Amino acid sequence: MSTERQDYTKLFIGGKWSTPSGSDIIEVVNPHDGTVVGRVPHATRDDVDAAVTAARTEFDTGPWPRLPLEERLAVLERISTLLRERIPEFAQMITRQNGSPITWSLRAQAGAPAAIYAVTARTARAFPFEERRQGLQTPVVVRHEPVGVVAAVVPWNVPGYVTSLKLAPALAAGCTVVLKPSPETPLDANLLAEVATEAGLPHGVLSVLPADRHVSEYLVGHPGIDKVSFTGSVTAGKKVMEVAARNLSRITLELGGKSAAVILPDADIETAATTITGASWALNSGQACVALTRVLAPRSRYDEIAQRLTAAAESLIVGDPTDPTVQVGPMVSPRQQRRVLDYIRIGQDEGAELLTGGGIPEGLDSGCYVQPTLFGQVDRSMRIAQEEIFGPVVCLLPYDDENDAVAIANDSEYGLSGAVFTADSARGLDVARRIRTGTLTVNGFAAEPTAPFGGYKNSGMGREMGTEGLASYLETKSIALPEQ
Repeated sequence: MSTERQDYTKLFIGGKWSTPSGSDIIEVVNPHDGTVVGRVPHATRDDVDAAVTAARTEFDTGPWPRLPLEERLAVLERISTLLRERIPEFAQMITRQNGSPITWSLRAQAGAPAAIYAVTARTARAFPFEERRQGLQTPVVVRHEPVGVVAAVVPWNVPGYVTSLKLAPALAAGCTVVLKPSPETPLDANLLAEVATEAGLPHGVLSVLPADRHVSEYLVGHPGIDKVSFTGSVTAGKKVMEVAARNLSRITLELGGKSAAVILPDADIETAATTITGASWALNSGQACVALTRVLAPRSRYDEIAQRLTAAAESLIVGDPTDPTVQVGPMVSPRQQRRVLDYIRIGQDEGAELLTGGGIPEGLDSGCYVQPTLFGQVDRSMRIAQEEIFGPVVCLLPYDDENDAVAIANDSEYGLSGAVFTADSARGLDVARRIRTGTLTVNGFAAEPTAPFGGYKNSGMGREMGTEGLASYLETKSIALPEQ
């Protein structure tokens, strides 16, 4: 893997590399060994003003929103092709930024975004942007038009993927976008800007502004913004919603999760354990909002499930994320490592049984590492069962019967993802229907790019991906025609 440092001295504003208005710098630090892997300028409010002005001008008077749909979609497909050609480069960069194991980065951090741009283009081709309806009095034309200038605020855990969920439908709709990457992971966003330029995205359509939460708040509250799409914590999401409401900006929020994996008594335990392992500890080292972090086990098979999950956690290879054999890498930062370790202490103080893990892996003291951890005999009222830890920590909760399992699964302020494991798929579907969460999988763990993704309750509002994700970047207009 390349160890060359990526230093940027300019900001990508309105499709051009521009001198920043301020002098502050963001240092990007590798959480494996603490080395600086890159530097980017820290955007200021003046840079936000410049980016929004460029986006506003392009949207109001430029060609992008007025291009034939196929011309916009051709740009999306070129972005997809170029991203696919540079998957190793993007994967390596993101692994060095946030510590994702390289095999996972190749597949999800870099490979998945390339697919999203192509899938979104197919979705847009089938979307009814304009249709005629016969009303009770007159014929009506119903149009779906781009919402306007979009502020896309993305997190550090899966930056390229989350960016694609926002940027691809926004571009397909004809919007212009100001992208605000996390200060922990801004390098891949700048690389994406290079790709977008090569793909033929016109000036003014995209800006990239790495910055902290203060500048992010200014962007979200900017009067030139028509829609905000935010992915992050519940606390930050509530603040984003409050600030965006001042301008009545449209909003999509994808927030936290505490997803339940319900293992029914007839389930194949080996299949369930293997899937849960890949969708919890090994899913970006547990740093994923959709991770299956609550495992609900029938009391009749609790000991068997506990033993199998303990063995699975202990078999995981933890270490240098650039090593292709590694399955769990470091937390993104020392702050995140401290947070996860604090929750492990809280779980022990609450009386949960520590089945495995619970500390820093031997020999990895210099990085931001946490052992894959499994708590048993967890009560649904415990903080570790209710609060999002965002690390390689799984809670095992026993239940009495199916109704009890559903009640425990629903006893959460979150509702983002989940899974049901059973030998009877029809029964699994019935249980899934009863769980109040935005996405579920029966006997697996899937993120289907043609289907809507988003959460119930504090997991957010609105949907990304699929037809519903595209529609969130459109306004609906009705035009009544003369009677015929």
